[in-house]
Amino acid sequence: MIVDQMILDKVASKKTTFEDDKTSEKPIRSIVKAVSWRVIGTLDTLIVSYVLTGEIVLATSIASVDFITKMILYFFHERIWNRVKWGR
Repeated sequence: MIVDQMILDKVASKKTTFEDDKTSEKPIRSIVKAVSWRVIGTLDTLIVSYVLTGEIVLATSIASVDFITKMILYFFHERIWNRVKWGR
């Protein structure tokens, strides 16, 4: 009975707010990382697309779609991996 109460007290007093979780990133950090990485990736896509097509308008269109879709995918990829405890 005393052990049960000790366990309940421990669970009840444990803080589970995001700020207390030092192993988790805030969503804004994931967004900034996604944008910065996509700028680099989009420049690469723009250059490769231009080299392959020889058309800057087409290369820009490809790079624009690539920027948006991959940034969104990267954000969700980061948020999912942020929940994985493996390797921490």
